[in-house]
Amino acid sequence: MNGFRTVEPAIGPIDASVRPPGSKSHTIRALVLSALAEGDSLLRAPLDADDTRAARRALGLFGVDITADSDPWRVIGSGGALEPAAVPVDVGASGLTARSVIALASLIHGTTTVVGRDRLPQRPMGGLVDALNALGVETTSVGGYLPVTVDGGALPGGLVTVASHQTSQFASALLLVAPLARDVMIVIPEGLEGSRRYLELTIAMMEEFGALVEQVEPGYRVETGGYRGSDITIEPDASAAVYPMVAAAITGGRVTIEGLGAESLQPDLAVAGVLEQMGCVVRQTGSEITVEAATDGLRPIDIDLSGSPDGALAVAVATLFADGPSRLRGLGSLRHKESDRLAALTAEITRLGAGATIEGDELTIVPGVLHPARVQSYGDHRVAMSFGLVGLCVPGIEIADPDVVAKTWPSFWDMLSNIAQTIA
Repeated sequence: MNGFRTVEPAIGPIDASVRPPGSKSHTIRALVLSALAEGDSLLRAPLDADDTRAARRALGLFGVDITADSDPWRVIGSGGALEPAAVPVDVGASGLTARSVIALASLIHGTTTVVGRDRLPQRPMGGLVDALNALGVETTSVGGYLPVTVDGGALPGGLVTVASHQTSQFASALLLVAPLARDVMIVIPEGLEGSRRYLELTIAMMEEFGALVEQVEPGYRVETGGYRGSDITIEPDASAAVYPMVAAAITGGRVTIEGLGAESLQPDLAVAGVLEQMGCVVRQTGSEITVEAATDGLRPIDIDLSGSPDGALAVAVATLFADGPSRLRGLGSLRHKESDRLAALTAEITRLGAGATIEGDELTIVPGVLHPARVQSYGDHRVAMSFGLVGLCVPGIEIADPDVVAKTWPSFWDMLSNIAQTIA
């Protein structure tokens, strides 16, 4: 644990405009795609945070030249001719980077070993390992976890079913490398629980780099032919946008999220609709979303959040300020994130004075009288950021290990302090 941070309460209902940092999902996918492409790529407004730095370091070990000292980042594409890494590839604590690198290793002649840190070695990789083995790529792991070793050199192609009940990232990783396979590849996600929008995001970005992808129920057909370099602008991160949105809802205020509009494919934008069901007023244009708090208090909800797993923690915090119990369903994937987020939610909601119970993949939250507490973050950026919102309304909230937010939003606490001082 690295200290704690006391959250300063908002001086009133907030009234702010926030442009979240670049999307982690977009940035890491764009790095992988541009690394595989023919020609150079420019990535504008990317996220510079721990997870994306891990992705850059990993790709650098494969010989990819990335200039990231200013915006835009420039990536010199390899055309799929990645170099073998001379050392184990450390992907930090980034799950998407780990799964993407494991898939990339199938294209590289020689043996690649992928390692990670923090909780990443306890997060599942088995669905991807099994799928690569089924395609004829010799891949071994320690019980379906890191370290993972890949003996690559050629990705044969063909039809493959990939277990996706734990995460859609296994299927996304295979899709990203599919245009470099020897033959057409058909990827069938099996057991996908609500996260199809992440696959749609993957495919949309693949197509932006020139790939040909066709949906063939129940999966996706990807033609060979590789990628071409692109000049793209990274969207702000919808998973980050949920925090200022919930901040507006619980303080009785209003926030405008700049740079994210109704056409975005990012799944966590659905949280705006959840807040609308709780009584907030939501207005969307092509380039921004405004959330205004309910005039008569937040209503409880009974909702399936399997399609917005990262945003579920902020929604759970919003329900602490509702006028009755709420039930959040479809949360099974939260057990396999940077922490066991279901367990973390239950423990910290209880610590604050409310009630929380888990039944299967469902979380029931009963609001209570919230009191000062030091909230544990479990080394998880989303736990820290979500419970930091409580401090806007409840004096004396401390967040342990506050620096974990550097994983995806290094300036999060500055943003929270700034909006706490903005009132209508």
